[in-house]
Amino acid sequence: MWLSDTQKIGVALTTFGSLFMMLGVMLFFDGALLALGNLLFLSGLTLIIGPQKTFYFFARKQKLRGTICFLGGILLVFLKYPFIGMIVETFGFLNLFGDFFPVVLTFLRQLPFIGTLLSLPYVSPVIDRLAGSRASAV
Repeated sequence: MWLSDTQKIGVALTTFGSLFMMLGVMLFFDGALLALGNLLFLSGLTLIIGPQKTFYFFARKQKLRGTICFLGGILLVFLKYPFIGMIVETFGFLNLFGDFFPVVLTFLRQLPFIGTLLSLPYVSPVIDRLAGSRASAV
């Protein structure tokens, strides 16, 4: 899959946004890092899939609860309530992007070391249950 230059910049912004959010959580919910991570993540997502598709993704009726929680969590982080904001934002993130977890799990299982680890007998059922994957009938 070939990415345009705008999409490459979007991938970089999304990656940096995720890193800033993880760093903000590790540094005891530093509000500035979390706010910067949120801005970078949203702008990167917009550059990757385009403004119109981003709007339609967040405005779908099935995703309304997730959208409200995700954007409300970002607002709480901006209003200097980073701990509560991240809890609300995480709930919204799981509601918005939870459908992608089985796809991500399938991709991770194809990687050399991680795939072997995720396919271990005691690990595989737990990961499948967390990701919501279904066992194939074949």
